[in-house]
Amino acid sequence: MKKIIIIFCGLFGCFSAGAGIDKTLVQSAEKYLNSIYGLQGGFVQYANGKTEQGMFSMLRPGRVRLDYKNAPIQLISDGKDLYFYDKSLDQITTVPLTSTPAGILVRKKIDLQNADINVSETFNDKNTFALKMNLRDQEGLGYMVVNFDKKPVKLNSWSVVDATGNKTDVMFSNLKSKTDFGKNYFQLSRHKTVTTNDGDDFYD
Repeated sequence: MKKIIIIFCGLFGCFSAGAGIDKTLVQSAEKYLNSIYGLQGGFVQYANGKTEQGMFSMLRPGRVRLDYKNAPIQLISDGKDLYFYDKSLDQITTVPLTSTPAGILVRKKIDLQNADINVSETFNDKNTFALKMNLRDQEGLGYMVVNFDKKPVKLNSWSVVDATGNKTDVMFSNLKSKTDFGKNYFQLSRHKTVTTNDGDDFYD
């Protein structure tokens, strides 16, 4: 369960160049990410030999939600913590958002050049580019590769590799700007316990 939380994901394609840092690409990614306040669209996730799909929502600063179409699970960040909710078990696992590489993309201000974010490589292809990054001095927690379309610059996918080398890829589709989410949209909505006349409890 924690693996899914810590891995929080994207798809890393094949690029023609790497092993260095192109500051122009870093600046383009930073400018784009700071221009985004909210997004919503579909996603396909590849991890551990399984494919899942669903709806991705994001609202800066700090809020993310992934609803899986064919699995009773939900991933939500409320701006402080990242929650993995297994609806079938009514079980929640929580980690601080700041302890995950994915927290980089939903900060109030995204600084890819001077803050605690370390961009270790850039990759450049004809239509896309990517940045490999991690939290500075926390390389042991894993790293994240974020892939962007070039013209116009747009989030395409991301990959996250955790401390054990496990990789999760997520590719996005039909991402559109959206900020008018409901008041409690980035809050967990758990099952409520209902007691019957016979004294039995169940989840509604």
